[in-house]
Amino acid sequence: MRLWTVLSTLTLAAVGATLFAMTVGAVHLSPAQVWGIITGSGTPAQTQIIWEFRLPRALLALLVGAGLAVVGAVLQALVRNPLADPFLLGVSSGASMGAVIVFIFGSSVLGGLSLSMAAFLGALLALVLIYVLAQRSGRITPARLVLAGVALAYLFQAVYSYVLQQAQSGRAAQQVLFWLMGSLGGARWEVLPIPTVVLLAGLAYLLVQHRPLNALSSGEESAVSLGVNVTFLRARLFILTSLLVGVLVATSGAIAFVGLIIPHTARMLVGADHRRVLPVSALLGAVFLQLVDVAARTIAAPQELALSIVTAVFGVPFFLWLLRRRG
Repeated sequence: MRLWTVLSTLTLAAVGATLFAMTVGAVHLSPAQVWGIITGSGTPAQTQIIWEFRLPRALLALLVGAGLAVVGAVLQALVRNPLADPFLLGVSSGASMGAVIVFIFGSSVLGGLSLSMAAFLGALLALVLIYVLAQRSGRITPARLVLAGVALAYLFQAVYSYVLQQAQSGRAAQQVLFWLMGSLGGARWEVLPIPTVVLLAGLAYLLVQHRPLNALSSGEESAVSLGVNVTFLRARLFILTSLLVGVLVATSGAIAFVGLIIPHTARMLVGADHRRVLPVSALLGAVFLQLVDVAARTIAAPQELALSIVTAVFGVPFFLWLLRRRG
């Protein structure tokens, strides 16, 4: 009953936050006007504003927020580290490196790979390297994991910074730099299908795998004793989380701290069972990023802030609190 109450409340909050997000912009519209435009009324100019710009952006915010939160929850179980997050571990930086190479040099430099595929391969490379570097005597230690992630993040940032310096157009490089810090400004209807399909399919698969995830959270020995093939499970989840991060980074850039804050908040609401944590994290992340995007567009209007600037306001204090709490 508590789970369904939380899910229902978060679903209503997601709808309300989306409706509110579409009222914000250079042309202010009331919630009643937005609802009227969606249901078929409104002037041609208002209809264009909502259907071509604000609604795709609002839907992309829901998808990216949900995806990053789910990835954070899975990574924290996968590596048994409460600080695990695609941004902090360098996975987002790896995806950004792949995406920037395609952005600046074109897909031909990587054998014709699309932006999403290049970001996926960059994220997968980052996860594999982190996994290898964090091991000691066959075990992953939390300290080595975080340090390996930070070091690799700097390495990947150095690579894509060099690529940006080689850009022929300074304006293009500036736009990519802003996008790298998180932006939903490129949201269009044609951008939405791939992240939608990947997120829904990934979430469905992860929900089926909730028991192995729960076992892995309890420790590798416990998982093995329960019959979980830990090596095979880790390999599958590495590929899936890399795919999710790659697709999300390709559409919105690297957004910090969503994957750190939201899973812990979800566990406070519904406990540690991943059958509950994953859907609650998805909805909570969707609402959170929707409101973050609204804040990014209004705090310094008409200038738009990068999303990671806003998420850092919440993420850094949460990270420090988590450090103190976990010792």
